Amino acid sequence: MSGCSFLFDLLRSDWLNQPRHPGWSPEVSSVDALVVGGGINGAGIARDLAGRGLSVLLCEKDDLAQHTSSASTKLIHGGLRYLEYYEFSLVRKALAEREVLLKSAPHIMRPMRFVMPHDPGMRPVWMIRAGLFLYDHLARREVLAGSNTVKLHEHPSGAPLKPGFTRGFEYSDGWVDDARLVVLNAIDAATHGAEVLTRWRCIDAQRGDTHWRATLRNEVTGDQRVVSARSLVNAAGPWTGQFLAEHAHVRDPKSLRLVKGSHIVVPKLFDHDYAYIFQNTDRRIIFAIPYEGEFTLIGTTDVEHDGAVGEARIDAGETQYLCEQASRYFARAITPADVVWSYSGVRPLLDDDSGDPSAVTRDYLLDLDTAQAPLMSVWGGKITTFRKLAEEAADRLAPSLGAKRGAWTRHAYLPGGDLGPWIGAAQRPDTDIQRFTQALAARHPDVDPTLIRRLARNYGARADLLLKNGLGPLVVPGLHEAELRYLHQHEWARSADDVLWRRTKLGLHLDAAQRAAVAQWCESNWEPMAAQTAGAGKARSEMTWN
Repeated sequence: MSGCSFLFDLLRSDWLNQPRHPGWSPEVSSVDALVVGGGINGAGIARDLAGRGLSVLLCEKDDLAQHTSSASTKLIHGGLRYLEYYEFSLVRKALAEREVLLKSAPHIMRPMRFVMPHDPGMRPVWMIRAGLFLYDHLARREVLAGSNTVKLHEHPSGAPLKPGFTRGFEYSDGWVDDARLVVLNAIDAATHGAEVLTRWRCIDAQRGDTHWRATLRNEVTGDQRVVSARSLVNAAGPWTGQFLAEHAHVRDPKSLRLVKGSHIVVPKLFDHDYAYIFQNTDRRIIFAIPYEGEFTLIGTTDVEHDGAVGEARIDAGETQYLCEQASRYFARAITPADVVWSYSGVRPLLDDDSGDPSAVTRDYLLDLDTAQAPLMSVWGGKITTFRKLAEEAADRLAPSLGAKRGAWTRHAYLPGGDLGPWIGAAQRPDTDIQRFTQALAARHPDVDPTLIRRLARNYGARADLLLKNGLGPLVVPGLHEAELRYLHQHEWARSADDVLWRRTKLGLHLDAAQRAAVAQWCESNWEPMAAQTAGAGKARSEMTWN
C-alpha cells in the first residue's frame, strides 16, 4: 500500500470521525522514522538518521534523559571489570569510542585518571597488570595516557586513603555529563530537521505493510497527534518489551534484565582530580569520583529491580553498602548521614541467564523486523557505545528508507563542541576547553569568572547564544533569566527539575528555598507551558536530597 493510499484510507475512515478530547487535532504527520524514547539511544539514533537526510520524529513521554540516561556513573569507559567476564568485543568497542566521544564534545566530557589501590586480599597483582595491559592495547589511543603502577605514599591519590594501602594502579578513562549528552544529541537531531517532542507518549502503533500509524498523546494537555511513519524505532530503554507488547502489539521472546544502579553524593573527600576504582569484598567494584567541585560521587550498586521502572529509588541497604565499601579505603569513614543527594536508575540489560546481576552483559542487540513496515528494537546498551549503536542501527535501517547520506557521526562535533572559531585548531579535549574558557572570559569580561567556567563547560561554543544579549536579572545565585530562557527555547526545559538536575546540576548547590524560587520563576514565565511543571514531581521520585 502506497503512502498516499494509506493516508486516503485513514482520512475517509470512521476512525477520524470519533469524538475526541477537546485538544485533539486530526493533523497527520508523515515521517520516514518515528523514534520512541528520549534517552541516549533514542536521541543518538534520531540524530544519525536525520543527518542522513531522513525525516524523523522523536517522542519521549517525560523529559529527555529523565530516567536511565541521567542516572549513570557519568563515565566514558571501556569497562575494565568486563574483561573478567571475557567481554573482549564489548571492551574493545567501548575503548575505541572513548576518544571519538571526547573529541566530539570537549565541553561536557574530559579525560580522567583513575587509581585502583591494591588490596592484597583481592585480585593478585599479575591479574591487574594483565587486565590493564589489555585495556591499554585493545584499541588505539591518541589522547588518553596508558596505565602505570604508583606508590601511594608518594602520589596525590594516597593522601585520603588508609595508610595500609601502599601500592596502586593508575589508568585512563573519561567523564561525561550524561544528561547533557542526551540533550546535545537531540539538539543535533533537530538541527538536521528532526522534530523532538517531550512529554508526548506513543499510546498506540498500528503496523501496516508499508507504514506505521502511531497515536501520540501529550502527557500534560491530553492533546493527540497521529503520525504516519515508514519505520518505527523502539528505543524505550527499560520499557522496550512493554512498549512492544502493549502499544506496538508485537510479541517478542527476548526479555530485559532490569537492574537498579544507585549512587550517593557526599561532601568532597579529597582535593585532587583523580578518581578511584575500589575492589569490594563481593568482587564487585565501585567508583569514587570528584563531582561538581564540592562533592564526591560514589557508585554504583547492582540490584534486581522488580518494581515500576520509573519509580526506582535507592534503599537503605544500598546506601549502607556504598558507605561501607568506600570506608574500607578512605581514612575518613563515610556514613549515611553524610549523603547530600542520591539517585537511582534502571539499566535495561539484555537477559543472558547470568545469575549475578553484575555479570549480565552490557552489550546491545539491534533487532530489525522487516516482515511488514520496518521495526527496529534496541535491547540493552551503555552510554559509552551509544554513538556506535546509533550508527549500526542507521546503517541497517536507512537503506530501505532511501537515505541520501551514509554514516557521518564519527568525526562530527556535537552542538557546542566545535571550539575552532574561538581557539583555532583542536589539540587535546582537556586543554582545548581551557583555552576556550579563557577566550569566552575575554569576550565577556563583565561576567563572573566562576559563571564563565560553568557556562563554558555546560554549553561550549553555544554559550554565546545565552550571553550575547546579557544575562538579565539573577534568579538565584549562579542562575540568571537569560539561561532559563535559553534552556526553555533551545533545550526543551519545561520544569525546574529539567533545569536543576538534568540541563545543569545547580540543584546540588542550592538550598530548598532557592530551588523553590527557580520553580516559581519557571511557572510564572514559561506560560503557556507552565502546566508542564507537573513533571517535576515525577523527576523527584527518582532523586532524593537531604
